Amino acid sequence: MKTKYLRNNILICLTMMTITSFTQTMPMASAIKEEMITYKAGDVTLKGFVAYDESKKGKRPVVLVVHEWWGMNDYTKMRARKLAGLGYLAMAVDLFGDGKNGANSTEAQNLTMPFYKDPQLVKTRLDAAVKKVKEYSQADPGNIAAIGYCFGGFVVLNYAKMGADLKGVVSFHGGIGGVPVEKKLLKAKILVCHGASDKFVSQKDVDTFIHQLDSIGADNTLKIYANATHAFTNPDATQIGNKFNLPIEYNAAADKDSWNDMQVFLKRIFGH
Repeated sequence: MKTKYLRNNILICLTMMTITSFTQTMPMASAIKEEMITYKAGDVTLKGFVAYDESKKGKRPVVLVVHEWWGMNDYTKMRARKLAGLGYLAMAVDLFGDGKNGANSTEAQNLTMPFYKDPQLVKTRLDAAVKKVKEYSQADPGNIAAIGYCFGGFVVLNYAKMGADLKGVVSFHGGIGGVPVEKKLLKAKILVCHGASDKFVSQKDVDTFIHQLDSIGADNTLKIYANATHAFTNPDATQIGNKFNLPIEYNAAADKDSWNDMQVFLKRIFGH
């Protein structure tokens, strides 16, 4: 009986040691906290979306996500959630105000036109988003970046060119143009993710922009994805293109590759 009792105790101890060891080596499960937020830019009420991993302790870099010309929607929120899963504090911004969305290309164009006509409007709205996200105790105010899709890509590039205090910006199939590039203003590093088959933004325009960045010694990277059209990262792009007769479609390979390129870029600019 004593031998059997001893043997059972040894088995129990070994089992407990195994469980303890497994628990200690297991990575902590992520717990993505997400919430809709309201903030102001002048008299305009903006409705954003914030996501971050509650299980992660301490401050972390911030990434703003700027929407396509449709407005801040489920797609934009999805990108914010993915960034939160990577350990960042992500904020999907609302540029249009009151969470407005364009139901069709005409409405979307009308919503975006003021930002093309008045670049300062871009700065005002994104400055408000930066101010809001800095209120979070998890935010590292010295490590902020912005990414944008289509119209949002145009927006983040212009925000950077206007002297935004960002570590970097990433444009996914974004528009090129707007304010000129000035060495004295540009602080952010730049990654441009461009589809080789984009019918809205020509390769010539992209090359001209990159040349301008090179001419002032700006830290910039251009990634071109074969067979990728405008809006290549959006899984709904093909359906939207067919519905509104737009030359856009989803490209899973380009989506994956550009997201990976973004991750490498963010790690580099944030230093980890």
